[in-house]
Amino acid sequence: MLVQNIANLEIRRLGHRDVPAIHALMVDVVSRLASQEHFAMGDEQYLNTHIEENGETYGAFLNGELMAYSILAFPGSSESNLGREFGVPESDLSYVAILDATIVHETVRGRGLQRYFHELREQRARECGSRYLYSTVHPDNVVSKHNLEAAGFVLQFTRPMYNGKPRHCYAKWLNGTG
Repeated sequence: MLVQNIANLEIRRLGHRDVPAIHALMVDVVSRLASQEHFAMGDEQYLNTHIEENGETYGAFLNGELMAYSILAFPGSSESNLGREFGVPESDLSYVAILDATIVHETVRGRGLQRYFHELREQRARECGSRYLYSTVHPDNVVSKHNLEAAGFVLQFTRPMYNGKPRHCYAKWLNGTG
């Protein structure tokens, strides 16, 4: 499904057949980060569950090659639901959506992809009835913090997560809740 073209990139929802390319891009980009603490990597099983079952994944392609991806997670009542960290009642966990991993290859950075992915995922979360939208980011990831705050997210707290990695935890309330 074609979503849009932005900055000469084709943006579309990804499917299970794209998981090997998503994983390869993640491993490639993360290998060059200043610190491995900046990104919590998932495996192909994790990526597959966020294609359709527990989320949606969108990719940006340049000349047919995956250059960026972004995950919107719908964790339901699973242990990975960040809503519990924010004090969401168990009865409301189905209304939680998470702006999960975003990876952008260095060669296409600066084109507004992360901001575009934020807008797209927030729109999809609203369409799916989410009330709470959360995201985490490493405290040293200045660009991602700026983009979250520019999208209306508010820093709620900072704590170790993902096997002890420090994370700022951001929230945005949708549909008049909060």
